[in-house]
Amino acid sequence: MLYRIIFFLIFTVVGFILGMREGLSYQGLLWGAGVGSIALILEYVLTMVGFGTVLGGMLGLSVGLLFAKLVYYPLKTVFTSMDGTYIGVVFNALFGYSGLLLGLRAGKDFTISNLVKAFKTRVEEEHAKIIDTSIIIDGRIVDVCEAGFIEGTFIIPQFILQELQHIADSTDSLRRARGRRGLDILHRIQKMSNITVKIIDEDFPKIKEVDAKLVALARLLGAKIITNDFNLNKVAELQGVTVLNLNELANALKPVVLPGEAMNIFVVKEGKEFNQGVGYLDDGTMVVVDNARKLINQQIDVTVTSVLQTTAGRMIFAKLKEDAEREDQRAARH
Repeated sequence: MLYRIIFFLIFTVVGFILGMREGLSYQGLLWGAGVGSIALILEYVLTMVGFGTVLGGMLGLSVGLLFAKLVYYPLKTVFTSMDGTYIGVVFNALFGYSGLLLGLRAGKDFTISNLVKAFKTRVEEEHAKIIDTSIIIDGRIVDVCEAGFIEGTFIIPQFILQELQHIADSTDSLRRARGRRGLDILHRIQKMSNITVKIIDEDFPKIKEVDAKLVALARLLGAKIITNDFNLNKVAELQGVTVLNLNELANALKPVVLPGEAMNIFVVKEGKEFNQGVGYLDDGTMVVVDNARKLINQQIDVTVTSVLQTTAGRMIFAKLKEDAEREDQRAARH
């Protein structure tokens, strides 16, 4: 309260001093006190009605007066005998007051916090991602999120939850275990601080296929789809939906292997072709080795001969290290 009194006195004294210079000290005193009073009234109004209401009212009034001018000048041009002053005042009063009322009503709920919240929601919607059943059951999405490579909002439609629940309730023990694993993965994702999980009821009763529903939902929300499903990936891309395929990410992160490199693998089974043995790298990449059928269940040294990239992943073809050395020596002699 004290600062308001000081504020009022400052305006009054300044008005008195300015009035004395013009020989109108009494009028200057009144003008200073009047301006100080108006300032205090404005402060009270702003405190009571809120910044948003005042801002909305000012914008509404401005738009109303502008609209009055836009209507008035064409009419004045057509009806030249019209009393310009009277009609102008009426139009300004009518449209200005209407704009003021609309602005006050619209700005009533406007606050800085609401603006920030709306902006945050908009950003989340722009970075929204829909995750399908395959990616939930896979489980690697948790590691990717924990590493900070994916963040934002994950959208999970009810029909995906229903599919996951159906798998978890399956009579087949393997499917039941996969479904329950998927539910556990969802719980872990919900607890992450950098991920917001939104479960929505949006459905498409006329569409029967779950994959088709996912694509339709992604198009409706402008969201991306995270999946491991190759077919869903292709269908979504054909319809202009951005897809994040975790298998493609995993393949891109695999270390580059060049022909001629040596590696050590464990032969686990025979290959499709005659006398082949098959082993795997730590990342799951299949290594097909010539003449290694007799070495199943053994750790062997091999030399890479070629690398084949397929839609299902990468395959490495190799031969036994001693076979590669013999070929090199034979080539050196010639």
